[in-house]
Amino acid sequence: MSKLNVDQKTIFDLLSDKKADFLIPDYQRPYAWNEEQCQTLWDDIFLFSFPDNNYEAFDDNEEYFLGSIVTYKNENGKSEVIDGQQRLTTLMLILRAFYDKFSNMQDRNSILTRDKIEKCIWKTDTFGTADKSTLKIDSEVATDNDKEEFIELLRSGVVKQGSKSQYVLNYQFFQKRINDFLQAFPSFFPYLPARILGNCILLPIEAESQDSALRIFSTLNDRGLPLSDADIFKAQFYKFYGTLNKKDEFIVEWKKLEEIASSVFRPITGTPMDELFARYMYFLRAKEGNKSSTTEALRKFYERNKYQYLKQPNTIDDLKALALFWESVADQDSIRFSDGVLKKLFVLNYAPNGMWLHITSVYFLQHRTKDGMLEDTKFHSFLDRITAFIFAYAITNPGVNALRTPVYDEMVNIVNGSEATFSKYKFNATQTRSFIENYAFTNQRGVTRSMITWYAYTFPEQQLLDVNEIYHLEHIYPKKRQEMEGGLKSEENIDSLGNKVLLESRINIKASDYRFEDKKKIYSGEQRRGNYKDPSKIHEITELVGYKEFEEKQIVDRNTSIINQFFGFLQREDLIA
Repeated sequence: MSKLNVDQKTIFDLLSDKKADFLIPDYQRPYAWNEEQCQTLWDDIFLFSFPDNNYEAFDDNEEYFLGSIVTYKNENGKSEVIDGQQRLTTLMLILRAFYDKFSNMQDRNSILTRDKIEKCIWKTDTFGTADKSTLKIDSEVATDNDKEEFIELLRSGVVKQGSKSQYVLNYQFFQKRINDFLQAFPSFFPYLPARILGNCILLPIEAESQDSALRIFSTLNDRGLPLSDADIFKAQFYKFYGTLNKKDEFIVEWKKLEEIASSVFRPITGTPMDELFARYMYFLRAKEGNKSSTTEALRKFYERNKYQYLKQPNTIDDLKALALFWESVADQDSIRFSDGVLKKLFVLNYAPNGMWLHITSVYFLQHRTKDGMLEDTKFHSFLDRITAFIFAYAITNPGVNALRTPVYDEMVNIVNGSEATFSKYKFNATQTRSFIENYAFTNQRGVTRSMITWYAYTFPEQQLLDVNEIYHLEHIYPKKRQEMEGGLKSEENIDSLGNKVLLESRINIKASDYRFEDKKKIYSGEQRRGNYKDPSKIHEITELVGYKEFEEKQIVDRNTSIINQFFGFLQREDLIA
């Protein structure tokens, strides 16, 4: 069992300790606290130290908990900060700002407080005198271009002209707050920093190793910016590349990966880099032959066998190739992909769930050429197959959890050199048709948009649409009209596929609840008031504009056509038993 040293300490006790020697390691994130977080911290400590703006209302026995600092002693005896970096750095900036303000104050309290702050910022000699050349904190954050400015700021208190680093901005923020405080409470100025030093509490947790420190930090609930899963992985990579004397090369590659991931991935939870590692994880699971529908948490997966996958020289190259692939998908790269493939990818962008992202990542990593390309015809066929299966499965077996079993099975088949056929999971013809015909395709269900987007591309003339443009689902026969007039005999037809079409949001908003004869003018760009606007890019619209009317018969006929075409799609993909 890992040994921990845990001992609640005041800021002064922690930082003035002669052995205090903190290091923000190179694998950490850059300093990121902004003015909002600094304001919150300042407000909290001020309210604690001066209740109701009254220095006498303070209780000397009260303590204010600021959070934890998780460290471990490295081979050089320095305390590497794993968690609490943002808070510790900010506290140092506050103390330095106070220290400068005391320089011309000669009263006893000011002199004593300044002496205390000195012992927190600089190392001291045998007699307790501060050595102004040696700080108690250092930063080696490889991706922080301003770290030297932070160190120089602590040493000298001088702001480099023209600097706009977050360190300087926050330091200047605290200088202003301290000036305001001095104007308001000139006689009691030393009390605030004295109470910060003596009554604000930190919980230093010293682990016996980096691994145990990394495990600990994630369980703590604090105000800092916690390391993401990818940050932990970066630490493991860093150690591995250190053994190869390639730390610098690794940092360069890591920064490139972060830039690509940040521009491509928008995960609901976690960071863009976490998303990249998640997509890569499915490839590794498949290589292991793992078909289990229970998916481990990201960190748990990679920490198995002492982070074995992060200690392999090909991992970074794989991650980079995967990131570049998804960057090309996001950019609709016509050099890398054919027009047909880009259209398939557009449709999948509206898939009912994200499972297609994972199986496509597996397919890419398994089938890519040395230059990171895919054979177009085979990739086109693969995308057709997963589109047909995933869309149909979302109707017959709703919920992403149900989809895991067949998709995970096919992931293993892919890495073993087989095609993704879903041959064990074919659909029963009668049951599937019944499911589709009786399914309530409301706009709130993701598969509704999936089906209508797929149908838009069944028209050969449909051009590739911009994936960044926003498209809505348009009720051709307005819901409001049905509510007011009840023109449709069957209420269910209002939300059938036959009554919906993909439409640019700007046109959808204009079309609103107009009657069909007026909607046609909006669809085509001929506005009701004579102002010409661009027509819709959805090719089927050109056919709908030719309709004389769009009533219940047209809805039913179009609905039947969509379902028949989708069922034919399933048959062509050999997914009907």
